[in-house]
Amino acid sequence: MSLRSLIRSIVYKPKNILDLIQLKSKIKNSMSEVNIIIGAHNTDYNNWLPTNIENLNLLELNSFENLFGDKKATRFLAEHVFEHISYEDALTALKNCNQYLVKGGTVRIAVPDGFHPNPDYINMVKPGGHGEGAHDHKLLYDYKKLSKVFEDAGYSVNLLEYYDENGQFHYHEWDSKDGHILRSKRYDKRFNEPLGYSSLIIDGIKK
Repeated sequence: MSLRSLIRSIVYKPKNILDLIQLKSKIKNSMSEVNIIIGAHNTDYNNWLPTNIENLNLLELNSFENLFGDKKATRFLAEHVFEHISYEDALTALKNCNQYLVKGGTVRIAVPDGFHPNPDYINMVKPGGHGEGAHDHKLLYDYKKLSKVFEDAGYSVNLLEYYDENGQFHYHEWDSKDGHILRSKRYDKRFNEPLGYSSLIIDGIKK
């Protein structure tokens, strides 16, 4: 299977996805911030533009050029997308996003947390795990690994929600308007249930 086919198979086209012409027009004519959802599926937030591989291929810089023209994004948001691609592809994707971000712009990523202390959670989300979509997970990030790929791509890092090596949960206030994450301490009721579902959430900030 080609890389393009692989990504197409894991990042689904939502019912509300804009076609490329609509999306390019909205970006070109925007008089305010341009906020982009990566791998949107059925995600649709006010003041955010949903994309999938049909209109933004993260691994192809010319796809960004075709979509943005001379515009740049203020924010990119990817909730549970990056665990489906390799570290090398994540690095390429983040470098491409960096080129089309304004200075100080952010990429907010949420992925399953590899330092989560509950083994049932790990068995659900690990590559080949029993959770939804886990059969296609390529790696299980912890805050160190995800910070490193951001830093290798030229970003500074702001950790928002994560477990450390000792199973201690860390939480720093974040604004949903800067990128809403459903699978989070604030918005996922499972966090307070026995499984304690959470995500590793990090902002990468363009220097």
